[in-house]
Formats: sequence, structure tokens, C-alpha cells
Amino acid sequence: MALTLKVNGTSHTVDVEAETPLLWVLRDTIGLTGTKYGCGIAKCGACTVHIDGQAARSCNTKVSDAVGKTITTIEGLSTDSKHPVQVAWADIGVPQCGYCQSGQIMAAAALLSKNKKPTDADIDAEMDGNMCRCGTYLRIRAAIHRAAELAAR
Repeated sequence: MALTLKVNGTSHTVDVEAETPLLWVLRDTIGLTGTKYGCGIAKCGACTVHIDGQAARSCNTKVSDAVGKTITTIEGLSTDSKHPVQVAWADIGVPQCGYCQSGQIMAAAALLSKNKKPTDADIDAEMDGNMCRCGTYLRIRAAIHRAAELAAR
């Protein structure tokens, strides 16, 4: 079945089954491998993308449910890696292994788009379910606060 998706500002017509998880279409069909497979059951957050500006787990989103919507992956968050969240992530030195980071960054960017100055509690609630194997949660929280500061400038 031919479906057209708008990903990172570009239209992509893909020939896949309507039930195919968006994650696999992004990675295997379109070739955007920044979005990671973690658990496959929407519990870890590694596959987080934005759909119409909202954080969504692409591993359990059917590709047919994304048709007609705007999809943003980590590759589309910023063309020059200067999004405030990306800059803050580097400033704070968040990543260790880095596997979860694209999902963490996308979730953080979605949070900051709706809450310009989140509290620790806001961050913890919104980021809950985004797993970090290395346990960098305190640095993630610090980077989100830093990104809020950078975005306010």
C-alpha cells in the first residue's frame, strides 16, 4: 500500500503495510536511523519522535496513523544541531553510551515546546518512561533546565 508521510519537512511515499510500525518505516524504508529501537512496546522511549509537535512512541504507532501529520525525527529537530536541547545536552555532557539520547532529546524538546520553564517535578513527570541504561537522569534534568534558559534568550 502506498502511503505518503511528511517527515522532517519532506514528503515520502512509501509502499508498506498500513499496520507497519512507524519506527521501521523511518529506519528501514526512509533511512532515518537516528530513531532507535529499544523495547518495541512503547515503554523505553528510545523511539520517540514528534507527531504534530507531540512526543510519540514510533514503535507502536501504525504508519497509517501518521499519514497527513507532520513527523519530526531527531534528524529534523535542527539542521545544524543548534536546537537548545541539543546544545544543552552537549554543554552538560549528558550522554554516556548514547543509545537512548535521540528519544530523550525528542521528549525534552516536546516538553519545552509546551512548558517554557519546567520544574523538576514537571520534568520527572514528562520524562517518566524514557529509560536511560546508563542512569544519566540527573544530567538529563539539568540539561532540560539549561535548554529552557537557552530558549529564553
